[in-house]
Amino acid sequence: MTDAPPVLPVDVAVIGGGPAGLMAAERLQARGLAVHLFDAMPSVGRKFLLAGKGGLNLTHAEALEAFTGRYAERAGTLAPLLQAFGPDAVRAWAEGLGIGTFVGTSQRVFPTDMKAAPLLRAWLQRLRHPAAPGVAVQFHMRHRWQGWQQSGDPSSPLVFDTPQGRRSVQARATVLALGGASWARLGSDGTWQPWLQQAGIELRPLVPANCGFDVAGSAVHGLAEGWTPLLSQRWAGQPFKSVRLRCTGVDGEVFDRQGEFVLTATGIEGSLVYAASRLLRERIAAAGRATLEIDLLPHRSADWVLEQVRHPRGSRSLSSHLKSRLNLDGLKLAMLSELLDKAALHHPEQLARAIKALPLTLLRCRPIDEAISSAGGVRFEALDDHLMVRRHPGLFVAGEMLDWEAPTGGYLLTATMASGVAVGEGAARWLGSGVPGAL
Repeated sequence: MTDAPPVLPVDVAVIGGGPAGLMAAERLQARGLAVHLFDAMPSVGRKFLLAGKGGLNLTHAEALEAFTGRYAERAGTLAPLLQAFGPDAVRAWAEGLGIGTFVGTSQRVFPTDMKAAPLLRAWLQRLRHPAAPGVAVQFHMRHRWQGWQQSGDPSSPLVFDTPQGRRSVQARATVLALGGASWARLGSDGTWQPWLQQAGIELRPLVPANCGFDVAGSAVHGLAEGWTPLLSQRWAGQPFKSVRLRCTGVDGEVFDRQGEFVLTATGIEGSLVYAASRLLRERIAAAGRATLEIDLLPHRSADWVLEQVRHPRGSRSLSSHLKSRLNLDGLKLAMLSELLDKAALHHPEQLARAIKALPLTLLRCRPIDEAISSAGGVRFEALDDHLMVRRHPGLFVAGEMLDWEAPTGGYLLTATMASGVAVGEGAARWLGSGVPGAL
């Protein structure tokens, strides 16, 4: 009979190699603790690298009070974390790694070269080769966490599946930074949920955030859902530029913003839609569907639009008339034809109203794995001020596993890193590693 492999004892086990886990490891390392970081993937930071493919948006340059307000119902909860490590701290941290930053025209903050890879390389170099008296972080790749040896008991050894077989680790403190459930191919698959539930840790269901939506079918064309083939085959992937989107949440909160979004084969997605996704998702959950309004010409008044629509068009087709008088592009014209019947299209008042407030009904969020991020997770009420699980001392939770959400624009990454700082400092404090007031 083969003996079971010995249990590896460690000071701190950080599970998850995204920004939250890496930041927690960095803070723990700075306190002189021996940190072992475990990740299921062959390398760390995969979602971080993909997010930076088109230009890494590190944070946002707006004032901290406005910045904090972007976290909606969790603004008050996250405020202390962001005060300790907010947008300015993110920029200073990057500078400390030799990576300059700049503020773009939208107030978003980027690395000078716009790339994620150089920053990640510098970060890993510092973790692996710290200045004295730091201890090098030990990285364990292809270690997929499988819960605890005794189900529901976080005081028992951690269990990992590895290419060499199952491995057990006994940690004095554990940091969970496994991400939410978006982009599962990069490691965030949400499989941790049942293990935490078995441990009696309160969770909210993971749901898509910053996501696209499927549309209800056009009654004009007798569709239960989706676009007509004529619209989807011709226009899927094309952007609606310079439009305004309006919707109202279940609690009366109003979203009214100008920007861009994209028509997809089954609905809509893109930056303007992502910004409204929380209100739309909550409305769908409450009522089974959500309706938004699209202003196709936000820079023009309703009176001006009506005047141009009423202008005699002579022998020109309606589409030629609208393109000439209102400068409506092909996609906007196609959308009007998709959602309005023939009578409305040829009724100047109805058509003008639709151009300024075209109603569109949404049926569902796109699957969570397609979303940029997820909402839900470990409830903050289950944690103390240092993000330690109250009923399981020594167990900390960081990053997208926590029950919060934020729009794109640097808010996601900043709060993720701030939570990593909080658990790193909290775990060090709990272990009594030279922090003033340590237990």
